[in-house]
Amino acid sequence: MSIEHVLFGVFALLTVLSALMVIFAKSPISSAMSLVATFFFLAGIYVLLWAHTVAVMQVMVYAGAIMVLFLFVIMLLNLGESTQAGPRLTLPRVAGGAAAAGLLVVLVMAIWRVPSVNTFTGQQAVSGGFGTLARIGQTIFTQWLLPFEAVSLLLLVGMVGAVVVAKSRI
Repeated sequence: MSIEHVLFGVFALLTVLSALMVIFAKSPISSAMSLVATFFFLAGIYVLLWAHTVAVMQVMVYAGAIMVLFLFVIMLLNLGESTQAGPRLTLPRVAGGAAAAGLLVVLVMAIWRVPSVNTFTGQQAVSGGFGTLARIGQTIFTQWLLPFEAVSLLLLVGMVGAVVVAKSRI
């Protein structure tokens, strides 16, 4: 057993635990902070996979910018503790729980069917330019140019829509 396997197990366990804290936290602020921890642990897994660029983007974009936006919205809406007496069993909660359990079963079955390969060290399949910004840019602007531009247009439409909605309330 190598240090990579140990670190992967630690990061995976901490990712799952912090993701569960996102779901079960009482306060929205605690939930958001647990989501930040989840993003950092995922970045650690990306580093173990030799995807350093993706790990840095994970920290800067998700743990940085997106979570600042989430925290700003939570504070702006003044979301406090809920005053419900206890958890209620409703149809959406039952359906969501059943869907999550079904996905867990499918994931376990898929992992069970993966053949065990003990000779892969992670270094063998990595090419010279894997994970570099040049390689990512080349792939985005050649193979994935149309979806990249479609996402850019979608984000622009979303920003214009947000400005129009905010302007009508001012």
